[in-house]
Amino acid sequence: MKDPVLIIDDEFELRKLLLKLLSLEGYTALGAETGTQGLNILLNEEISVVITDVKLPDINGVDLINKIKELNQLCEVIVLTAFGTIEDGVRAIKAGAFDYITKGDDDNKIISLVKRAVEKVHLKKRIQHLEKGFSEKFNFDVITGNSQKIKEAKDLASKIAMTDAPVLLLGQTGTGKELFAQAIHYSGSRKNKTFVAVNCSAIAKDLLESEMFGYIAGAFTGAVKNKKGLFEEANSGTLFLDEIGELDLSLQAKFLRVLETNDFIKPGDTKPTKVNVRIIAATNKNLEEEIDKGNFRLDLFYRISVMKIEIPSLKERKEDLEELTEFFVEQLSKKLKKNIKSTSKGFLERIRQYNFPGNIRELRNVIERAIIISKGNILSENTLPKEFFEEGISSQDDSANLAEVEKNHILKILKSTDGNKTKAAEILGIGLTTLYRKLQSYGIY
Repeated sequence: MKDPVLIIDDEFELRKLLLKLLSLEGYTALGAETGTQGLNILLNEEISVVITDVKLPDINGVDLINKIKELNQLCEVIVLTAFGTIEDGVRAIKAGAFDYITKGDDDNKIISLVKRAVEKVHLKKRIQHLEKGFSEKFNFDVITGNSQKIKEAKDLASKIAMTDAPVLLLGQTGTGKELFAQAIHYSGSRKNKTFVAVNCSAIAKDLLESEMFGYIAGAFTGAVKNKKGLFEEANSGTLFLDEIGELDLSLQAKFLRVLETNDFIKPGDTKPTKVNVRIIAATNKNLEEEIDKGNFRLDLFYRISVMKIEIPSLKERKEDLEELTEFFVEQLSKKLKKNIKSTSKGFLERIRQYNFPGNIRELRNVIERAIIISKGNILSENTLPKEFFEEGISSQDDSANLAEVEKNHILKILKSTDGNKTKAAEILGIGLTTLYRKLQSYGIY
């Protein structure tokens, strides 16, 4: 049987005719004489479409539409009007009706209208299912770990999620800042709106302005048509600005204006474009130090850091290593279509001893590599990279210069990709331009 359809009409013969017609078309057809009876049916049945007279003995048809929508937002309403009362149909559509039809119209027109209304209900259900899937995929439950530091970060983030306050996520590369940003968005009031993520270091400086703000056709050579920027794409939703510490000073002023006024002027335009965007920013830099060096604006820092969340490094939450390892083994085994059932004691011991300067991203990559080269269904220590067996790897000096540790890690990843800088930047979770800049500072490129 097809979707349930409810007919509400006090004319017995018409109601009987419509019930028979819809039943012959395969729909589950139910009838009610009054609005009150119809609402009672809606309380107990999952109705897809309601066909109702605009004038009922106990309630006005337009008022009935509002009550139906309160009970079932997905339900579509088709209004029956008397001949020559188009105004009633127009009022009904303004109140949220799918369409209206004049009593006496041919049967095919009614069936066609019901079919289209049912199709719209199915579409809304699919969208609702997808939105629910996104919320479940990106909520805080998918952030694995029970260490005190990660629980504190998740607890603070979940409290912030229901507000529109700007958030600054702080932490080393690979700690899962984008995962936190997604969880904040999909747990908040904007969860059904767009989440747009941009890596501020991954786009060339001379292109970033047009990517963020768009432009009007003719604004410059090559601008042959209007382009929407990422601020517009994220309108009513969330814009995640990853690696905001890499943002050029000239663009920082323009970002600040958008955050203060909720509008901006596109290149080539003469009037402002209004936007309503929640900002979540992230950085692995110490922005206070960057401010002292003159690399970051103090006023922008205050704007983006209304709420700050420190995402702990993997080294700070080593008690989560085993749980994270199990999670990635299960997830990546399915992805790679490998039947990996467990890990050996030696594998886990090496994992526990390693410091993971690349944090969770590095752990994930290590496990993916191990699954790919594994010949059995148990991951053994011989599937781990050679650096896991280097002497002293587990007792790296905590007082070591952070820049030196970062340099060694970048060079190690670059070596593992056979010098492929694009792949190395992807594994490190940084923009290609950032990688080139760091290699230049090491005197390598």
